[in-house]
Amino acid sequence: MLRDHDAGATVAVTSIQTARPFYEGMLGLEPVNDMGQAVVYRSGRTELLVYESEYAGANKATAVTWNVGEAITGLAAELKAKGVAFERYPDLPGLTLEGDLHVGHGMKLAWIKDPDGNVLALAGR
Repeated sequence: MLRDHDAGATVAVTSIQTARPFYEGMLGLEPVNDMGQAVVYRSGRTELLVYESEYAGANKATAVTWNVGEAITGLAAELKAKGVAFERYPDLPGLTLEGDLHVGHGMKLAWIKDPDGNVLALAGR
């Protein structure tokens, strides 16, 4: 039923005005629909909805993952050069920390947080 349809991610923020510089300036996303208290960004073939909510930042798990393949090392370097801080989880089973990337099980992973503390991830090889 749903397997043939793209899924989109939704992220709650306390302020669209505070979130926009991060999502647009730091992550390089372009808005495709600005609804005032919500903005839809195109990301590959999918969309990311960022909206204002009193519950922003309540989710402590990963909210969005970008599957970036072999581009992960370069993208992580670009984000770091823009001042994006990377999260470090040294106790993840089977993964070792190599710079800003967690490596193991044939993959590389990196986590960052937006201004509200929403956890965002990059996944690649």
